[in-house]
Amino acid sequence: MHPQDPTHKIHQAHFVEPDEYDDPKPGHSRVQLGIQGALLLATLFTTTLAGAQMQYGFTHNLPFFDWDRILQTLDIGLASPSRFLSGLPFSITLLTILMAHELGHYLACVYYGVDATLPYFLPSPVPVTGTFGAFIRIRTPIYAKRVLFDIGIAGPIAGFIFLVPALGVGLAFSKVLPGINHQGNLQLGVPLLELIAQRLVFPGVPTSDIYLHPVARAAWVGMFATALNLLPVGQLDGGHVVQALFGDKRKWITYAILAAMLPMGLLWQGWAFWAVILFLFARKHPPLYDMSDIGPARVRIAVVAFVILILCFTLVPMTESA
Repeated sequence: MHPQDPTHKIHQAHFVEPDEYDDPKPGHSRVQLGIQGALLLATLFTTTLAGAQMQYGFTHNLPFFDWDRILQTLDIGLASPSRFLSGLPFSITLLTILMAHELGHYLACVYYGVDATLPYFLPSPVPVTGTFGAFIRIRTPIYAKRVLFDIGIAGPIAGFIFLVPALGVGLAFSKVLPGINHQGNLQLGVPLLELIAQRLVFPGVPTSDIYLHPVARAAWVGMFATALNLLPVGQLDGGHVVQALFGDKRKWITYAILAAMLPMGLLWQGWAFWAVILFLFARKHPPLYDMSDIGPARVRIAVVAFVILILCFTLVPMTESA
């Protein structure tokens, strides 16, 4: 998705709206389940390879991202069974966060009788994180604001519940290595949630000196995906929440956010890229017919979602260097 760095492709898909509702196919066929299972196994393999590379760098005090070492991911990850298995802490953590997010959507669909698929995971051939995320597909229409709100909000909250302890555990296994985050070809931004957690685990230590364990890296990917999905735009999870809150007025919020993302692209090119992608493919929203008020409890949950967005958001997620 992003032309320069494959980590920009990480996108925890909220759910994919169907183009047509004329011929829904409820249930889960064996072929569909087989495809989903194969994709999950493939993603487990690719994320474990990526995790093995991360663990190798962590063990040997090497920069998180170095193009020469990234290109050796297969050699590193498949050097021995033990080397490959060392990537499981990253892969299991990341897939758990992604699965929690998608099952949050899916179980909300089940509760309301909305036909949806189980998650499709997307393995990545590019050895950075090993995945492009996951998505479910909703195959019947959502007519009511309350249902749309609950399905949209369930994913980010479920994923957040799992990424918070993952971040804590990952930081507990992280270490201090002066200047490590200024080394290598890619430096990751520090979301507010991570900054708060670092201050608790490593009081007084600059963020540039904290070398994140692969489990914490997985939590970082989860935070990035959560923040991206909670942007109040079109068919993203945040767009569904805004649609339920403001109805047709949400389109002006969508356009305002997309317009703001373009100058943000001066700080990180990914924002401009995502602004174009969202404008072309995800700014519109299927109509709602039951416009009943969603109630004060859901408004409070929406405030919680906004707080999660602030905690997981970073204005410059990645900085590349030569």
